[in-house]
Amino acid sequence: LIYDSFAQYMVAEKGYDKDLLTLAPDSLDFCCKGLVLDIEEGNFLKLAEDGTVLRASHGTKSMTSEEILETYGRKEWKHFNTVSGMVSRSAKYYLYDNYFDLPGALLCARVVDSLDQHNRQKKYDFWKDMVAAVQHNYKITAFKEDCGTYFPEVKNNPDKYLQRYPESVKKWLKQLKSAGKILLLITSSHSDYCRLLCEHIIGNDFEEYFDIVITNALKPGFFSHTPNQRPFRTLENDEEQEALLSLDKPGWYSQGNATQLYELLKKMTGKLDPKVVYFGDSMHSDIFPARHYSNWETVLILEELLGDKVAVPAEAESEPLEKKGKYEGDQFKPPYFVSKQWGSFFMDRLPGLENAEETLVHTWSCKCIGTYSTIAIPSLEAIAGLPLDYRFTRFSLNNSATAGYYPSPPRALLPNEESVTMK
Repeated sequence: LIYDSFAQYMVAEKGYDKDLLTLAPDSLDFCCKGLVLDIEEGNFLKLAEDGTVLRASHGTKSMTSEEILETYGRKEWKHFNTVSGMVSRSAKYYLYDNYFDLPGALLCARVVDSLDQHNRQKKYDFWKDMVAAVQHNYKITAFKEDCGTYFPEVKNNPDKYLQRYPESVKKWLKQLKSAGKILLLITSSHSDYCRLLCEHIIGNDFEEYFDIVITNALKPGFFSHTPNQRPFRTLENDEEQEALLSLDKPGWYSQGNATQLYELLKKMTGKLDPKVVYFGDSMHSDIFPARHYSNWETVLILEELLGDKVAVPAEAESEPLEKKGKYEGDQFKPPYFVSKQWGSFFMDRLPGLENAEETLVHTWSCKCIGTYSTIAIPSLEAIAGLPLDYRFTRFSLNNSATAGYYPSPPRALLPNEESVTMK
């Protein structure tokens, strides 16, 4: 649906090739989190932790090891320094780090293919049209105006696109609240879409689960901007009202900033430095800024852990049953699959010449997980059955690189595993 919502706009409004509207089922294999689009070159890159290029494609077409070495060499990619600072968006590259963005990667790759059919470009300039397609479908008034393809379709067929919360997760949220925790919901979606989602996946009583709801939070700016740059606003009938000078009580707000939110949390808890644990699925919008600017504990929801048959570490086997999370490898029908074109999200080999010895390295995405998240889990369901005082092993400098993955590390990172298929 996300792919269609962009493609229809590009074809109807910007005159791109109608072929973009049809998708071969296997073309979704191209979608892989952690890719960077080098916009002017029309190339997609998978980066190693040191910024060198592990795999690349021009449009949808994979580049050979020789082509990668010829184009990018064995050195850090030219924009790596800025992309790894993660603060800036740029007109030169785009980082695909969450599933909401990802179908856009496939569309951009096919746009490059289509432009090349006519004549190979020196530099590509389709990006402004892509941004316009995103704006058209997701601007703040789009839901209310039935604008674009995305919102009207989700409104009409919510069951087709949304999965309801498992009871275990709802119970867990209630337990947290009963234990005196303050629960926040912070989303960059506008209030009308947020309400549709939450009513559908949690229930009409979803507001009772949260003390504070913040919509149109415009992350990562929510964390990086000052109160003056991004004040909180109240809402009436989903319309934003005047800016607030401070945040005085729990409730539902729009926009805002982490600084004033933290002041409110101090007031509500009576503590000088209340601890915040923030769950998110985007490294760029959630995990990095919450850690970097607010120094919150961060839990990365990493569906890639589902793409792995879970190997349970020996110490977990000996725990009493009630201490284990309700995480059984089989009860998940993973939405997640390992891309044949891009390989493992966590590890890959350096591109070399045919007979060179293979060197396995961590991907840049993998390094970011250990650097910015406290722990990484495949879903909320994986921890909802645990006691609230369960002690997780966190990622840290003195723990092993795999310590923070719960319930177990991805197989690709375990020693002596032949599980990373090297094609």
